[in-house]
Amino acid sequence: MKNPAQSSGVSDPPSNKKDRKNMDSRVHFFSQNDLIPARIAPDLLGIRGRQANEFAEMGFPILPGFIFDTEIASELNPAAIRKDLAALLEKFAGIVGKKYGDKENPMLLKIVISSNLAITTFPTLHNFGLAKPVIDGFAAWVGKDFAIHELLFLIRGMLKLERRIKEMEGNTAGRDEINSRLAVLDRTLGLRGPSNELGGKEGPLPIDKSAAEYMDLYAGSFPAGFFESAEDQLQLALGEISRMLRMDSQNDNDTALLVAPMVYGNYGKDSFSGDFFSRDVVTGEKKLQGRFFQGKFNEIGTAGQDIGGLDPAYLEELRRIAWALEDKFRDIRFIRFTVENGKLWLIEQRPVEQKSAQADIKLLLDLEARKVVDTAYMVKAVDPLRLNEILHPLIDPSSVKGLKAWKGGIAGAPGAAIGQVFFSTGALLEAQKNALQNGRDTRFILVLVSSFAEDVKAIEVSAGVLTAEGGYSAHASVVARQYGKVSLVAPELRISGKKAVLGGIAFSEGDYLTVNVPFYGESTVYQGTAALIEPDPAESGLLDFIGAAKGFLKNFRVLANAETPRDAALALSFGADGIGLCRTEHMFFKEERINVFREMLLSDNEKDRARALGKLLVMQREDFYGIFKVMAGKEVTIRLLDSPLHEFMPHNDAELALYLEYAGKGKKTKPSRAEIVARIDALHEFNPMLGHRGCRIAVSYPEIYAMQIRAIFEAAYKLQSEKTEVRPEIMVPVVMNASELKLIAYGKKIEGASYLGIVDIEENLRTEKKAPPLGYTIGTMVELPAASLGAGEIARYAGFFSFGTNDLTQTTLGISRDDFTAFMADYTRFDLIMGNPFSTLDPRVKDIIALAVERGRITRPDLVCGLCGEHGANPENVRFCMDAGLDYVSCSPYSVPIALLAVAQEEIARA
Repeated sequence: MKNPAQSSGVSDPPSNKKDRKNMDSRVHFFSQNDLIPARIAPDLLGIRGRQANEFAEMGFPILPGFIFDTEIASELNPAAIRKDLAALLEKFAGIVGKKYGDKENPMLLKIVISSNLAITTFPTLHNFGLAKPVIDGFAAWVGKDFAIHELLFLIRGMLKLERRIKEMEGNTAGRDEINSRLAVLDRTLGLRGPSNELGGKEGPLPIDKSAAEYMDLYAGSFPAGFFESAEDQLQLALGEISRMLRMDSQNDNDTALLVAPMVYGNYGKDSFSGDFFSRDVVTGEKKLQGRFFQGKFNEIGTAGQDIGGLDPAYLEELRRIAWALEDKFRDIRFIRFTVENGKLWLIEQRPVEQKSAQADIKLLLDLEARKVVDTAYMVKAVDPLRLNEILHPLIDPSSVKGLKAWKGGIAGAPGAAIGQVFFSTGALLEAQKNALQNGRDTRFILVLVSSFAEDVKAIEVSAGVLTAEGGYSAHASVVARQYGKVSLVAPELRISGKKAVLGGIAFSEGDYLTVNVPFYGESTVYQGTAALIEPDPAESGLLDFIGAAKGFLKNFRVLANAETPRDAALALSFGADGIGLCRTEHMFFKEERINVFREMLLSDNEKDRARALGKLLVMQREDFYGIFKVMAGKEVTIRLLDSPLHEFMPHNDAELALYLEYAGKGKKTKPSRAEIVARIDALHEFNPMLGHRGCRIAVSYPEIYAMQIRAIFEAAYKLQSEKTEVRPEIMVPVVMNASELKLIAYGKKIEGASYLGIVDIEENLRTEKKAPPLGYTIGTMVELPAASLGAGEIARYAGFFSFGTNDLTQTTLGISRDDFTAFMADYTRFDLIMGNPFSTLDPRVKDIIALAVERGRITRPDLVCGLCGEHGANPENVRFCMDAGLDYVSCSPYSVPIALLAVAQEEIARA
């Protein structure tokens, strides 16, 4: 085997300078050892010519070539350039080891029409030199069948060229005749269907003629003498191409012609071809990923062998090439190569379209570690939204072949999920319990028309949720993103009892579905099970990448929404600076708690209510203690109960039966079903989103907030006694005026009664425990336009504003996040609204936020302002938040890396 690093195989050819003395200055030769001079304007070479010269500049083992630049390509005189062609071809022979037109060891050529346009429709023109005197010599090296096949490809390219000329001449009869010949030729080559530009669906035709017979058959379509000699063939082809360029009204002298030898992986004993990626396009491992084909021109008709099985000398040279290309282009590359008679030639390299975010991040970390790029370049190079790919499982594409599929829907939370289908929270939780007890599969998909608060537990333990109603900001989608689950809204979904139909897929409870929700592209539901590629944030390089990005953050911070110690720890690992939203209502929906909470709401006497509150106090204290401990030293913003009370009530007969059983335990007189139903009905509201919720609950039921506030401070003082720093922030939701916040924060005395505020409860507890003072902050969630307009007054009692943009969007625009998808398509069709306002902030919502910040800070200049919710993970919204003077965004743990990267990129742009 020859040394691939010296693949030219001969001494260096004469320099360009010497050979140019008598050659047209518009003809440019290049090779591994010959560069086109820098003084030659790049546009003169066309895109493909520039790429070829870039290879030469890097010293790669490239095939030589010459370029007729844009100033001469359309004005070629074949007779006048015959001498120049002979000299250039002689140089090719000295490098490649084959001679053009030789009868024993012929070199073939390709002609590339090198435009300066990225997208062109010029034909592929290969295998020039296959003339009558040469074809048998070529066949002796590659076999008769392959030789004829290559001849037909030469003919096909030239027919397309001639067809283009006929079209420009307006010769429709000539064009139609060539089309007919092309149709037959495509069938002979086995090209049909999508591969056949003529759209033919007929079956293939046999190759039933000799090479000479095919030449005679098609000779009439080309200039006279086309197949008589290799030299005439090249001149005639160049003349026809130049004529076509002259006739092309769109060619403004911006197209060059590149001529280069062709090599074959089946030309001789030590010959093969191959292609590979410069690293693994899924994992990003710095290891060549690809195949080679021994004794083959390309991959057609063979499976190939792993690239790692190449001779070490070839493999080492390919690594050098691949990683030099990565360094130059700062990107993963696809590379094709050929070894012909022991010489390695680089054929093509291009960027890779289909690659994972993980692969890109691994590459960038590698480049940054070796100082090829700086950290700022690395951080700017990745679209923040692509991080979704690393944070969630991916479908293994090879595992879904043959599975019945439905495509479409609205992405709620990205990723991939596999599991057995269940149509209710109760059924799914029961199935999970049985599976755990019996060691069976615990993967489940929750399928509902729409989800409610009581379905949170099922979403939490499921792999994903599929609903018929809602959208990106619907309840199921928001909860799924919070817990890192997959969510898809499929409006076509029809559920009937324990069966459902989605497009052409029918499934029953217990059947398996695979749900794939990519961040980019169309979502798919497969019937059956696929294979998943599970994410590993540490192994993927995500944590290192985000750590580097975080170094660019200045004053703007990213916090997380979290309600459990596990979520808090996850958020910390992803780079969160604290918790910006702890939604306490989510804590009550756990199976062991929901009936205690219901008991508290439905009790008909103070004693029973107090007992239930006592149980809840212990639970809440444990919740807050765990979260505070994980987030030691970082702020934890706890939102007091927000949800309407009816959401906690039983929603079906099964849940009601379970509650009645619970409520009757240990009691002589058990509550009747009718009595409980009446109390539940009394809590019903026609418009609960604007009803008895948030701080309004605290006004009517002060004992609920009092229990939560006491639990917060009991947990905080316990940790303080354990020498753990705690930074509690208490958020009061759904405030519409300053009086509400003042009441809940500072309390009020009226004739015959008093209302204990947050400050009163904390002081009483501190006195009771004889504890030193603890720093804390009271603030509010701004989610009503009235609160924004009254921000100046509200700021008198609030240390921070947290903008709840889901509700603020609903109350500003007057549309429901769960129902807007029913009419949004119509609105989009007539351009009545731009985009999804529950993903990208509406301009009027932005105005309301900016107004609230301005008015609030007039009253309290040190007012801290932030945005809570998944709006905060949208890079476009992040830019607005920074412009509006907000201090932070808070989003689900799985969105924290996305928001961090968006903030870092914006900080770099502003530097």
